[in-house]
Amino acid sequence: MIELQNISFSYNHQPILKNFNLIFPQGKNTVLIGPSGCGKSTILRLINGLLTAQHGKVLVDSEEIKSTNIIAMRRKMGYLIQQGGLFPHMTAQENISLMAHRLKWPGEKIEKRLDELLQLTQIDSEMLKRYPAQLSGGQQQRVSLMRALMLNPAIMLLDEPFAALDPLIRNELQENIKQIFRKLAKTVVWVTHDLNEAAFLGDNIVLLKKGEIIQSGSIEDLVNKPEINYVKQFVSAQRSHLPEAN
Repeated sequence: MIELQNISFSYNHQPILKNFNLIFPQGKNTVLIGPSGCGKSTILRLINGLLTAQHGKVLVDSEEIKSTNIIAMRRKMGYLIQQGGLFPHMTAQENISLMAHRLKWPGEKIEKRLDELLQLTQIDSEMLKRYPAQLSGGQQQRVSLMRALMLNPAIMLLDEPFAALDPLIRNELQENIKQIFRKLAKTVVWVTHDLNEAAFLGDNIVLLKKGEIIQSGSIEDLVNKPEINYVKQFVSAQRSHLPEAN
């Protein structure tokens, strides 16, 4: 579904990615994990066209992302970030349906889609009348998820969407969103720094360091079959609730 081919990207003359290659399988949850500055959020922004590589190609469904098709390509993607990114002057419903209105969807189609998303995300319809400041952090993220899903994109990109939430709400949302994506069979790319979260959410985990893939595979691969010492160190630093290594 998504492929990065020989990507090189620098920021302020500092290389972030160099000759980077990665494939994200269709219908799977791929988690990018690693320390700050390893390139994981940069990869997400290259996929949705917020950044442009100095060299290489980003392909979505075998089509290269270019300036001439970026708007159409973004409509294939839902994007969920920390704290939601909701517009504060709009109600929840206005935030969710913004792009549908801009694309001139009929009112009946918008209402039907809103009803589908309310059932999917388990949100009370009364919340749609509220402004973001009147919602809790967890409610804001559910509304942001509805907005990301409104156009029924094939791809979902999530950049540490739970980082600012308290642990109980975070666990609840992780479970809910995992079930939603499994039901919808989306191609999902997650960014997190938390290995426990990656273990829970990911079909495939890609561990990055300084813009390079150190190891990829299941959580069992990383825990039980570390390919280099850095993988052992990274796992050891986040041992709680992970499978025991052999």
